[in-house]
Order: sequence, then C-alpha cells, then structure tokens
Amino acid sequence: MLEVKRLQKVYDTFELDCSFTVKSGRVTGLIGQNGAGKSTAFKAILGLIAKDSGKIVMFGKDIEQFTNQDKEQIGVALADSGFSGYLRIKDILPVLQAMYAEFDKEFFLRQMKHFHLPMDKKIKDFSTGMKAKLKVLVAVSHHAKLLILDEPTAGLDVVARDELLDILREFMEEDEERAILISSHISADLETLCDDLYMIDNGKIVLHEDSDVLLSDYAILKLDKQQFDTIDKQYILRVKKEVYGYRCLTNQKRYYLENYPEMVIEKGTIDDVILMMVRGNEQ
Repeated sequence: MLEVKRLQKVYDTFELDCSFTVKSGRVTGLIGQNGAGKSTAFKAILGLIAKDSGKIVMFGKDIEQFTNQDKEQIGVALADSGFSGYLRIKDILPVLQAMYAEFDKEFFLRQMKHFHLPMDKKIKDFSTGMKAKLKVLVAVSHHAKLLILDEPTAGLDVVARDELLDILREFMEEDEERAILISSHISADLETLCDDLYMIDNGKIVLHEDSDVLLSDYAILKLDKQQFDTIDKQYILRVKKEVYGYRCLTNQKRYYLENYPEMVIEKGTIDDVILMMVRGNEQ
C-alpha cells in the first residue's frame, strides 16, 4: 500500500532519515515523542514539503507520478490543518463534492447527524472534539484506500476519542484492502487500534514490532545492583539507571519470568517502550 525508502529531509537542527511500510488490511502506527519526525514524514509523503532524497511508493506507484485521480484514493487529517473557521459544514459540502469524484454525500450527512455536528454553525465555534471528528469524517467519506492521520485524537476527552476510533474501525471493516497510517501520543489509542508500530526518534526508525508482540513479549525489569550484575543481558534492549538500581527493557518477558522468578517484572506498555528507547542506554 505504502512503502517509504530512505526518506530524507534535512533542516538546520533536524534530519529525517527513515524507512517503513504500510500493508493493505493493516493499521500502522508511527509513535515517538514530540519533535521526533512524525509530522515531517507525513508531510513529505503527502508532498506538502519537498524531500531531499529517498523514494515513496503508494499503490505501487511513485508519488512523484501521482495524478489527481491517484490522490483521491488518500484520506488525510493532519494535526495542523483544517477548514477555515468562518465556514460552516453546509459551505464545505459542495467543495467536497467537487474535489472527490466518489464523495459519499449520503454517508457524510448521516455521520454529521450521528455525531451531532451542526450544519449551520461556524467551524470556529466547534469544540476541539467536533473539529477532530469533522476532519476524520471528511477523510473517510470518499472511499479512500489509505488514511494518513496525524494525531487525530489530540486534545479529545475519553468519550470523543472512543467515538473517533470507532469511525476508523468501521472504515477498516468495510474493505479488507484498506489501510491506515496513524500517529498519536496517546498510547491507549494505538494499543487497541494498530496492528503494528514503528517508533521514530530523532528522525530515525528505532523499533518496528507487531502490536500484539509488543504488548505480550515486552517487559520492564526492575533490578537492584546485584541482580543487574548477575543477570543474563542478552535479551535486554535498553537500561536506565534509577535510584533503586536499574530499569531494563526486554522483548523476551517469558525468558526472564522462567529463569528469574524472584525479580520484579512488569508488563511493558507503549509508553514504557517509548521512554526506554529514548532515555535508556543500549546494551
């Protein structure tokens, strides 16, 4: 569906150099702290900024050769973009009909009603949750094959996030050939939605793992100095010195459970992985 090969973009104080793949039928998450390169990668993929080098292939075609018809197969919701606040939904409706040959007006209007988005109210008067829902609903209303969503749940309360995630789940259930590339700093969203995760740090991919594997096999070991000195470190990915001793990230939880039953071993979360991969030291 999407293949990014050695995508490079260099700024004065930051360099993006990453590769990743989004496969059909899967939801792929791009995780990392703010400033790690997520938004830069998304904008380069969409042609909103010029890449310095690398190759981006979407639907089996280099994006530099994309036609307007090709672009209609992409649904986009970016964190720092949206409609003019002085427009109303009824104002943008004819625009969407003109932009997308397969815009589903009936579906769009039905969703507006379902999520209580007023047709006659100016968008600047919408709540944060209403604006987020509108952006995502626009992205899914023209039968796109691939959604590219940058922080779509940022600033939303728990109920609004769950409603928005339901929209994305329904999008995937309707067609097994569809795919989603999504970034979010809210780990709970990614744990329940994504099939696989790439972690980006300082412009580079530092980890790629299936979500199920990450949640089942990754763990945090909490060790005192004696335990740390004697433990088998072959499956330890990162180490962070703490007041009590050491905090270690492993991707082989079962190995340490079976061989070191006396140790404190906690289930690893996405937040734990991000923290340890960024702040921990390699072994």
